[in-house]
Amino acid sequence: MALTVSQVAEIAGVSVRTLHHYDEIGLLRPSGRSAAGYRLYNDADLARLQQVMFFRELEIPLQEIRRALSDPEFDIAAALRMQRQLLSEKAARLHALLSAVDAALARLGNEEPMTREEMIQMFDGFDPSAYEAEVEQRWGQSEAYQESKRRTARYTKQDWQQIKSEAEATFARLADLMTAGVAPDAPEAMDAAEAHRQHIDRWFYPCSHAFHRGLGRLYVDDPRFTANIDKTRPGLAAYAAAAFAANADRAKPPA
Repeated sequence: MALTVSQVAEIAGVSVRTLHHYDEIGLLRPSGRSAAGYRLYNDADLARLQQVMFFRELEIPLQEIRRALSDPEFDIAAALRMQRQLLSEKAARLHALLSAVDAALARLGNEEPMTREEMIQMFDGFDPSAYEAEVEQRWGQSEAYQESKRRTARYTKQDWQQIKSEAEATFARLADLMTAGVAPDAPEAMDAAEAHRQHIDRWFYPCSHAFHRGLGRLYVDDPRFTANIDKTRPGLAAYAAAAFAANADRAKPPA
């Protein structure tokens, strides 16, 4: 049975615009067309859409999904097993985070000191140390790492909230400039990059323009950084890196 794009959108819970976009980028092209030229989807198309949605739930970029699904050796059974495992891990983490939210709600208005068990439950589901071992191995002997460790050890919860808010505002500004088509070496983009450099310098470690340029390269060279930053806006990591480099060039003294 052939389905129209609106029928598929209703069944899958996605927008018609999303399906059109998937068709345009070659991710999900309908197998048929009506006499009037409208898209028509069959069972195989629905199975491919389900795979796309599984991968998207795991926050995999569309281009990587397209490459995977276009691979002649793509094994749908193996992919489903892998997806099930990853989704199961994600579900467990979300469940733990829900427990932490419930614990926070339960504590509202309660002036009694927390027990150790309540303190542990507050942070259940968070994993701030996921990369600590790697970070310490790569940069543990550097002055920047040691200085960051000294400073952050004394930060309060309010400090961390302010740090998070400032960082999000800086990246949101860069994302808005990128979306507006402002070149990364334009004054506005370089000013946003400078605000980010000063944020790092103020809260973590002395961040020279040269060091900041290197940080930008890390954002694009390490796919984990790229994926995390691009959650704000696809392509933001590369744009930020270019703005950091331009700002570093601007800071060079004239020859």
